[in-house]
Amino acid sequence: MKASELRQKTKDDLIAVLIELSKEQFNLRMQKGTGQLAKPNEIKRVRREIARVQTIINESASAAV
Repeated sequence: MKASELRQKTKDDLIAVLIELSKEQFNLRMQKGTGQLAKPNEIKRVRREIARVQTIINESASAAV
């Protein structure tokens, strides 16, 4: 998801996306641990998505102050 798409979402929506990505990251880590991970680059993609969402949340929090 692009940053411009994330900026259009509300804070509650961003938190929901962050929770979903965290669950996905956990599942990917478990797959990696058991040797069932088919696409290792997915871990990197999810990690960057999480960072992107957290950045947007922090930007909106600092703009509100």
